[in-house]
Amino acid sequence: MSERVKMPALGESVTEGTVTRWLKQVGEQVEVDEPLLEVSTDKVDTEIPSPVAGTLQEVLVGEDETVPVGADLAVIGDGAATGGDADGGEQAPQEQATEQATEQATEQVAEPSAAQEPGATTSEPEAAQSQQQPQEQQEQPQEEQQQEQTQQENGSGDAGGSGAGTTVTMPALGESVTEGTVTRWLKAEGDTVEVDEPLLEVSTDKVDTEIPSPAAGTITKLLVAEDETVPVGADLAVIGGGASSGAAQPQQAQQPQAQPTPAAEEAEQDQQQAAQAESEPEAAPEESHSSAPQTQAPQPTAAPAQPDQQSQGAQQQSQQSQGAQQQSQPAQQSQQPAASSDASTYVTPLVRKLAAEHGVDLASVSGTGVGGRVRKQDVLDAAEAAKKAAAPEPASAPAAATPSRPSAPVPASVSAKRGTTEKMTRLRRLIAQRMVESLQTSAQLTTVVEVDVTKIARLRDRAKNDFAAREGVKLSFLPFFAQAAVEALKAHPTVNASVEGDEVVYHAQENLGIAVDTDKGLIVPVIRDAGDLNIAGIARKIADLAERTRANKITPDELGGGTFTLTNTGSRGALFDTPIVNMPQVGILGTGAVVKRPVVVRDADGGETIAIRSMVYLALSYDHRIVDGADAARFLVTMKERLEEGAFEADLGL
Repeated sequence: MSERVKMPALGESVTEGTVTRWLKQVGEQVEVDEPLLEVSTDKVDTEIPSPVAGTLQEVLVGEDETVPVGADLAVIGDGAATGGDADGGEQAPQEQATEQATEQATEQVAEPSAAQEPGATTSEPEAAQSQQQPQEQQEQPQEEQQQEQTQQENGSGDAGGSGAGTTVTMPALGESVTEGTVTRWLKAEGDTVEVDEPLLEVSTDKVDTEIPSPAAGTITKLLVAEDETVPVGADLAVIGGGASSGAAQPQQAQQPQAQPTPAAEEAEQDQQQAAQAESEPEAAPEESHSSAPQTQAPQPTAAPAQPDQQSQGAQQQSQQSQGAQQQSQPAQQSQQPAASSDASTYVTPLVRKLAAEHGVDLASVSGTGVGGRVRKQDVLDAAEAAKKAAAPEPASAPAAATPSRPSAPVPASVSAKRGTTEKMTRLRRLIAQRMVESLQTSAQLTTVVEVDVTKIARLRDRAKNDFAAREGVKLSFLPFFAQAAVEALKAHPTVNASVEGDEVVYHAQENLGIAVDTDKGLIVPVIRDAGDLNIAGIARKIADLAERTRANKITPDELGGGTFTLTNTGSRGALFDTPIVNMPQVGILGTGAVVKRPVVVRDADGGETIAIRSMVYLALSYDHRIVDGADAARFLVTMKERLEEGAFEADLGL
């Protein structure tokens, strides 16, 4: 049987998706929930997982092709779940019938007179009976042999009777996402994939993500090309079964034409089980020495056994079961030695590119993905760990060399993109398009105020340890800014509005968008009903959304419906900026870096003095068509008073 992967419903208002990149190629094996491809819609870029395990047999939608929701994307054939039974049951009669016909012809040429002997007369009816089991084998055994060989070469894994493969479809990336664009295929036709292994990258107008393979197997066909947009549910690729073709190799190896197949099949199986064997690196080399003779041992003995199998049905069944057992042993043994070389080398192009940018050696990274696969977060963690490890170096250097140390890392941090040209991603194109549209549509300007957050800084220092232990997230300044912004939005609904044609909608909820910086671009997930949350709730929401956004786990529904946006430009040290309004909203608040500097303050007696205070700039960009300068100033002053008061003890449980 085969499974068709369809373009899923990625949101209520999403009717189509574009295949941006296939992560698996035709002939590769995939596992359940393994990323197959990446899909892009007007709301999200995400990965499409494989619904079943098997081999990608056919890709129905090319990259950059757009198809509607429900369209077939790919076909995935049966994988490991059916491989053992199919090989031991249906495939053996086909091979036996072919071998019987071949040996009969050989006997007639070598011994012309033997055709009249009783033994020869007796073997012919038995050969005819074995050919009557499947009706197709009676008619054209040679054609079946050619078909089996073709299927083996393609890595489809269907020779054992598994039928077709598993079709990878464009998944639902959100309620409002209807299509996605394939930005890049991470696997090619003929590659082997595991369940949850990324197949391709998909882009929508809200997110770029990897699509995991739903099944293990070999990618037989890619149906959607890169940069092709397809709807949700459309077929992206076909994954054929992997284990069914592997189990049949000892019997097929007896035929001269099928001899190269076991080596190729074992190589594919090595890749499948590389992650499993990685846990036994020391035992793998020992088993590799014994795997070669064990793999070849059944082959010379199996050839003379065929005449006996033709005359005795019981021995046929016995030989079939032995062949299946013999195949399982060398397959497992041949898979383990590959762990030391294959498991550590498999990475997606995105991960490889990210590692090059951060100067991370992938061989030293321990993967946390499926089967030990290295993911983007693993590379980022390794880069961060490398920075921390390199930090103490200036302390051990001579004092005279200390001033020059900060400039030393500059050459090493040169980006790998320097001097290169690359295609603009779908997400980058959407960001560019919407930013230009925002500036061309609305009359934008920015108002800035300076806020003394010294009380909040002291409160934060006093509560951050207990807060982190209780809530599981760090207590930064951002939740305080978000809480003050939400309270100010309730008092000034003009800033919490949106333009819909000739009407202005003043929203009853404060759905706060939080701009998240990712390696693919700026993405804005939304905290819904932020007005109902306290600082702890907002802090947890911010941490959760930021983590899932950077890990491509955010859903399209979490990227829409915002009424006001908060962007923390101070996280990278910027004092303030003039952010662009996210249409159809009418306001966006930029929070700068909190810095200490001397300012004039009033003492307890009402006099003025100079003190070191923690200061921050708040910059509000707004649509002047709806929000006047006085409205913006009132909003910012409300926030300023709330933050400088610093009365957040109740929210922090103090």
